[in-house]
Amino acid sequence: VVVVSTAVDEANPEVIAAKEHRIPIVPRAAMLAEIMRFRYGIAVAGTHGKTTTTSLVASVMAEGGLDPTFVIGGKLNSAGSHAQLGESRYLVAEADESDASFLFLQPMMAVITNIDADHMNTYQGDFNKLKNTFVEFVHHLPFYGLVVACLDDPVISEMLNDISRPIITYGFQEKADYRASNLVQNQRVSTFTVSRPGVNQWLNVTLNMPGRHNVLNALAAIVVARELGVNDLSILKALADFEGIVRRFQMYGELQIDGGSVLLIDDYGHHPKEIESMFEAIRAAWPERRLVVIFQPHRYSRTRDLFEDFVRVLCEPDVLLLSEVYPAGEAEITGADSRALTRAIRMRGDREPIFVESFDSLPDILTNVLKDKDILLTLGAGDIGLVPSRLLENVAQAS
Repeated sequence: VVVVSTAVDEANPEVIAAKEHRIPIVPRAAMLAEIMRFRYGIAVAGTHGKTTTTSLVASVMAEGGLDPTFVIGGKLNSAGSHAQLGESRYLVAEADESDASFLFLQPMMAVITNIDADHMNTYQGDFNKLKNTFVEFVHHLPFYGLVVACLDDPVISEMLNDISRPIITYGFQEKADYRASNLVQNQRVSTFTVSRPGVNQWLNVTLNMPGRHNVLNALAAIVVARELGVNDLSILKALADFEGIVRRFQMYGELQIDGGSVLLIDDYGHHPKEIESMFEAIRAAWPERRLVVIFQPHRYSRTRDLFEDFVRVLCEPDVLLLSEVYPAGEAEITGADSRALTRAIRMRGDREPIFVESFDSLPDILTNVLKDKDILLTLGAGDIGLVPSRLLENVAQAS
């Protein structure tokens, strides 16, 4: 059998060979649903935070001795893999709304992190259709299943009355069943307390990840773990020891420059909301340091649909470098490229962005831009993920 995602087109040589040899070609989500059919499925859905939340859920369950099978959209550092076959009946997986393929799944438990306007081509540009598809997804759970929902997200909060399944909420909101408070951030580490229904003792959590958005992701993992009987000590240890995911706030350490060094961080964020959360986390962790960002937009359609949001958010860094859009198979759309973004940001008068013709030119550009103690953030879902290691290689070769 050949399993394909929607990113694989008909011209793929393996797809062509499979057809020639009459080998079944199965959509990824259909295969995942088939595997989940024989297990206790925990599906993590939402526009942002799926990969991190799925990783946290899998890590907490593993620490609690539940040994789950997991399928994640990013590589979990502690496992060195995107997926792992566990011995237990539990399967933790991302549920992908980008092509509505999460409707294949029939989990026992569903986490909904947030709902935002993205992949709108799938939903004919209709946000209500996107919301209704999420409602349809959670009703794939049996009547005794459980929806774990982020109350901080206004869209989710509004649609809770449309869900006829048991629900546990989480968030910073006072009405959340699992509520985080007293958040303190010290560089990469976040500490906070969690109140829980029916438990008088607060949970004092240390999370080895920065950012308010990651606290929400951790809260979802805490809810799932508690519902599955994982004890508090295992939950606390898993969150404190969490090793992260490749390209999710991935810290490469110090990059040496003339006159000092800069802290190099890479992240997959490519939606304005994700970018905004990333900036907030870095500002809270290192408030005294300049933030220099190299951003590669992902898809012309997303750049077009969220153009004004991108312009607003990208005015926030101290220095902004923009590379051309990573097309991901799309044809170019006039007025939705990085040059248009550069002009629009410049017209706001807040920042003077630097357009990067090619990643090969980055070392020379950065020589004139970077200062000692800066934070250098590479950001985007395309091949910009290769840039940090190249920058480190350039330094190594020069020394």
